[in-house]
Amino acid sequence: MSQRVSGPMRLILASASPRRLALLGQIGVAPDAVDPADCDETPRKGELPSVYAARVAADKAAIVAARHPGALILSGDTVVAAGRRILPKAETEEEARACLTLLSGRRHRVLSAITLIDAGGQARHRLSTNIVTFKPLERSEIDRYIASDEWRGKAGGYAIQGRAAGLIRAIQGSHSAIMGLPLYETRTLLKAAGYAID
Repeated sequence: MSQRVSGPMRLILASASPRRLALLGQIGVAPDAVDPADCDETPRKGELPSVYAARVAADKAAIVAARHPGALILSGDTVVAAGRRILPKAETEEEARACLTLLSGRRHRVLSAITLIDAGGQARHRLSTNIVTFKPLERSEIDRYIASDEWRGKAGGYAIQGRAAGLIRAIQGSHSAIMGLPLYETRTLLKAAGYAID
C-alpha cells in the first residue's frame, strides 16, 4: 500500500476573480496557484439562487481538483438574487441598467458559496447569505454608475467595493462575502483541513 508523501499543503484557487485573490491576501493566505475552472454557469430551470450558488462553487472545485490531486482546492461563486430571480453578471450596459433599476430602493440577497476540497478529496461547503439595500436610484445616478464601467462582469451589475458603496444604504452580513469570498467561512474551512493559517 503506497503512502502519500507528506509535505507543505498546496492551495489552488479555482477562480479567475482578482477580488477573491485579494481577499485571501487580507487573511494572510497566498495560493500556490490560480487555476480557474471553465464550467457551465447557466442556471437550471427553477433553480433557487442558494442552490445555484452552491452547485456552481462545487462544480468549479471538482473540475480543478481533477487537475491537482492531493492539493487543497478553494472555489467560490457569488449570486445576486431579487426574490427567486438570479441576476446576471452584467456584460452589457442594458443588462447593468436593468439590474440597477430592479435593485433601486429595495433589499436583495447576495449569496456567496464556497467549496474546499481537501488533500484526501473530501469536499466541504459553506454558504453566506447577506442582505444589501440600495437607496432609491435617480436616473442620473444610474447613468453615472454605468459610465464608470465598474459594473462589467459583476453579479447584479454592481461592485460594492467601488462607487456603488455610495448608493448602498445598508448591508446585513459579511462585507467580504458580498465582494465575492466570505473570509470567516473560508478561514474556518482552511483551518479544518489542516492548512497553516494564523
